Amino acid sequence: MKNFWTTLPRPFFALAPLEDVTDAAFRRLIVRYGKPDVIYTEFTSADGLVFAPEGGRAKLVKKLLFSEAERPIVAQLFTANPERMESAAHIVAELGFDGIDINMGCPDRAVEKSLCGSAMIKNPPLAKEIIRAAKRGGGGLPVSVKTRIGYASNEIPTWVPALLEEGIAALTIHARTRNEMSDVPARWEHVKEVVDIRNALGVDTLVIGNGDLKDVADASAKVAAAGCDGAMLGRAIFGNPWLFAQANNPEQGRGTYVPTPDERIAALTEHIELFDDLLGGVVNFATMKKHFKSYISGWDGAKELRMRLMEAEGAEAAQAVLSEQLSAV
Repeated sequence: MKNFWTTLPRPFFALAPLEDVTDAAFRRLIVRYGKPDVIYTEFTSADGLVFAPEGGRAKLVKKLLFSEAERPIVAQLFTANPERMESAAHIVAELGFDGIDINMGCPDRAVEKSLCGSAMIKNPPLAKEIIRAAKRGGGGLPVSVKTRIGYASNEIPTWVPALLEEGIAALTIHARTRNEMSDVPARWEHVKEVVDIRNALGVDTLVIGNGDLKDVADASAKVAAAGCDGAMLGRAIFGNPWLFAQANNPEQGRGTYVPTPDERIAALTEHIELFDDLLGGVVNFATMKKHFKSYISGWDGAKELRMRLMEAEGAEAAQAVLSEQLSAV
């Protein structure tokens, strides 16, 4: 089975897995407006995929919907149970994904309570078992890991080698500890520290930096300074499906496209339509509303339009508000 990681440009730019943000609808839109080099799904419970009742499993499978245009696409999974990881990896492989990523960095307390996410940093032997299980179940799919530099302090010298010993295809490092959450600036010098360890060990694992990246230009600069292979951008995608797009003037490079207010309204309309088509009836429309402020801001009258949108009770009502706004221009 072909390892897509070996075919990517250098540097490459990945779309981060963001819960209730980078869902099937938003990913579909992002690909239309400016495709990243790698796309991740929202993080998905391996336990749920294996054991959830029919209704819950249907919702999880919806999270894993993807189109051919999104390739290469990686399914991100989490669990503290190797057997369930193996079964879930098999499901992901059967669904046709290009890779499997294991979340070992999420700081959510509920996730940690089940010994997943950042809790894995405290248990390297279990983390190694989970990686091996994903490889067994994945049928040859490349397995990667997303994690942090440590739990309460910098644990790179012990934590990173433990992961690299398992021959993972890629390692994404969020340049903060778990306890720092996102309350302090990401420290990209630690990404370079990971690169140096990778190089000293002589392994082929790609290193991806993550944390506080404003746009592709910012990511390019930080990747160059750290010497890593690529960057993962997350929060910058909010309301901005153009994040990875070519500039208005191609000579300016990728990631500097500046949309007009009308383009933002049109994109949000399309986003709502995709949400309704792909996730309506399974995911509450309130989830879509978290995008409104990101799309509708920065011009006279944006606040009033946003307030009207927040009052809309569903996709059809929200689209009517946006249609009225566009026709009034």
